[in-house]
Amino acid sequence: MKVPFLDLKSEYAELRDEILPALDRICQESAFVQGHEVEAFEKEFAAFCGTKHCVALSSGTAALHLGLLALGVQPGDEVITTPNTFLATAEAITYCGASPVLVDIDPATANIDANLIERAVTRRTRAIIPVHLYGRPADMDSIRSIAARHDLRVLEDAAQAHGARYRSAMVGSLGNAAAFSFYPTKNLGAYGEGGALTTNDDLIAQFARAARSHGQTARYAHEFVGYNYRMQGFQGAVLRIKLRHLNAWTEKRRAIARGYRRILQNARIDLPVDDPRDECVYHQFVIYVNSRCSVIAKLAEKEIETAVHYPTPVHLQPAYASLGDPAGTYPLAERACDRVLSLPLFPGLSEEQVRHAADSVLEIVGGN
Repeated sequence: MKVPFLDLKSEYAELRDEILPALDRICQESAFVQGHEVEAFEKEFAAFCGTKHCVALSSGTAALHLGLLALGVQPGDEVITTPNTFLATAEAITYCGASPVLVDIDPATANIDANLIERAVTRRTRAIIPVHLYGRPADMDSIRSIAARHDLRVLEDAAQAHGARYRSAMVGSLGNAAAFSFYPTKNLGAYGEGGALTTNDDLIAQFARAARSHGQTARYAHEFVGYNYRMQGFQGAVLRIKLRHLNAWTEKRRAIARGYRRILQNARIDLPVDDPRDECVYHQFVIYVNSRCSVIAKLAEKEIETAVHYPTPVHLQPAYASLGDPAGTYPLAERACDRVLSLPLFPGLSEEQVRHAADSVLEIVGGN
């Protein structure tokens, strides 16, 4: 039985009758950049996240960048984050002329270990970026407490966490601002690049709206040097349609995750821990295995596709050799990156496919 890692074609087939009229409407209105559909999506996504504002942008990276700028991050500052993330988290810090300061992970969740953050704070620290990795909320109470003690700002990297909840609050509403990605593979994905910044702060939203459009506060009135980070009209229309399906898709993801956990509970692997007070949205279902290459090859023989998110931590990427953090600096993140393996997970996955994938993993790694 073939088990694809992701199937965006089947998702499009499900939505085709809604998507095509939206495309036609955008073309007839010639609302290709921002416009009504983007504005409507901003209102709907802000309501979804429980925030006052949503500023639609061209990518998740743009959202991280403008979020940091809006929080006052400047050249020479430091921003604390995790080494176990996609490189864009660190890149956005670098774009501001600031330096990423990395903190090792909690191996139970693969998120930043809040217990280690405070010792990384210096007089140059301006902000913290917790990453809700794989859709699992970070320890926001501890992070916000540290930020309050040291007068720091908090920017959530919620690129993988659309609809996740921390305690009773929605991810995206937990810091000073939050950055979302709508890359096509995300739980809420556009048909191209897209992102958004959510916040309850009027000034942050005001800055981001101007900064995304060349620093304009009114047409041809450029108050500062900005960026071309605007969302395309078609992406706004697509995201509005998909947002209506997101809660149902999330429940399917959780059901798939429960199926994996049930079959793999005694397998010789490690699984991330979910806090019962929170709601993970399972952007990825990851396991931690020894001899990963061998496991991947044996699963491929059974027509089960897998992926690795992420094989190399930030400090061991050539792009960040300048940090001067050699192998062994963040041992828990390095071990996680060496062993992590993502299993197929998307809402269209059948129970039979989940069972086949999980049974195959169990057969390959053995049980306790």
